[in-house]
Amino acid sequence: MKRFLTCVLLLGVCIFSARAQEEVAAGQEEPAKEQKEMKKGWSFGVLPTATYSVDNGFQAGLFGDIYYYGDGSTYPDPLHKISWEGSYFTHSQRMRFYLAYDSKYLIPGMRVNASATYVRDPLYTFWGFNGPASVQDYDIWSNRNTGAGQNLNYYGMSRDMLRILANFQGQIVPHLNWAAGINFWRWWMGSMRDNGVKDADGNKQYYLGSNNNPSALTLYDKYIALGAIHEDEKNGGLALELNAGLVYDTRDIEAAPSKGIWAEAYLNGNVLQHQYLKACVYFRHYIDIPIHIPAGDPVFAYRLAWQQTLLGETPIYMIQNVPLLVQRNMISEGFGSSNTIRGLRENRILAEGMAWVNTELRVKLVNFKLFNQYFYIAVNPFFDGGIITKPYRADVINGIITDDNLKNFDFTAYENYLASNPKEAKTKERFEALHNADYNGTIYDESKMKQFIYSAGAGLKIAMNQNFIISAEFAKCFTKGLDAGLWIGIGINYQF
Repeated sequence: MKRFLTCVLLLGVCIFSARAQEEVAAGQEEPAKEQKEMKKGWSFGVLPTATYSVDNGFQAGLFGDIYYYGDGSTYPDPLHKISWEGSYFTHSQRMRFYLAYDSKYLIPGMRVNASATYVRDPLYTFWGFNGPASVQDYDIWSNRNTGAGQNLNYYGMSRDMLRILANFQGQIVPHLNWAAGINFWRWWMGSMRDNGVKDADGNKQYYLGSNNNPSALTLYDKYIALGAIHEDEKNGGLALELNAGLVYDTRDIEAAPSKGIWAEAYLNGNVLQHQYLKACVYFRHYIDIPIHIPAGDPVFAYRLAWQQTLLGETPIYMIQNVPLLVQRNMISEGFGSSNTIRGLRENRILAEGMAWVNTELRVKLVNFKLFNQYFYIAVNPFFDGGIITKPYRADVINGIITDDNLKNFDFTAYENYLASNPKEAKTKERFEALHNADYNGTIYDESKMKQFIYSAGAGLKIAMNQNFIISAEFAKCFTKGLDAGLWIGIGINYQF
């Protein structure tokens, strides 16, 4: 949080350096107070990365947006937008690089959205398939090294991703566009890339039992042994996705609409290894509430979404992807975290089909001008919910599955760690409750798969020129077994 507040203060310094360039490009004096808000020429937003999540920790690096408004006639929509980022995450050791371009004016009558992304995840989390059905009883992930010779990382693996995409839209009639795109992916997957703990034979172990019963099995290894993760996909693979469909858009402002509808319906399919075809439908509605407050009317916004595989089967390395025609965030994947249902762990729900809803009230508290830039501060209380509509490989892992290594694990070192670390009081309480309930090692329970998943929370937004939006959100999941505690997400943009 301190990083976030510091970066907000640095915002004034960063944008001040862009002011002179903007005024030269605009060729204008400061507008009179009664003149309509307008930006011309170039606008730069550059900040130290200030995101945080319970999965990845704090982010170190730089990110920014470059906007070009031309003569200002399209403001607040820019003529051209370039986004970039280079960063590292302290907890998950994730490293990512990103470069993107978005414009509705590069090619007359056509929108172009293109990007290149590389993400390195040496400590990626794998929670199992089908959300609530994958039972997560012990909070092992957050305590990887107890300092007692045990490496507790049952939910760990590694994953690297290279993605290059280009999406296009063109008008059919006013507000109705055709859409098509191509996305190339290369994945590398395997065991976690950390120091681990070596057994008597010198082999790296990630999950050790008692001295007489060592085990290298993680949940990822367990799924491979069950056949739920196939041999020809466990190390990653290639994908070339093609998508085509329709977009209906009547929003007044793209970054944070006050009214309008944004709906998409399209098919998305892979033509390389492990072919499949998915249907994606998203309906977003922004409703102006005529309570005229000085900073602007409140807006009620909601999104109805459905994604499901129609033909074929999605490989494990693509199952977490949430296809989008226009990327609002660098990573758009997984049911959980900041992209779909807030309050859950990242990629907590892996399924072939998912339907979800997001609702929020967006209220501007104050707007002001600083360094020739226009700002506003807003809050957004929200409610999210969803359900699995098609399970992933349930025929392979149906019924109740137990992990005998987990059942018979010697937790003495873990108990001692919790007892000596007062910061882990809540984890200790949860652990003791499970321990006293004679935990039997269950890792999958089919009867829980259709549970309704829901969460609620609130966010704070600071926006510059109605496009560059810093976001901090807090959420709590109320579905038993999926609770991630107080979920915190700090990043950019509204979720939808």
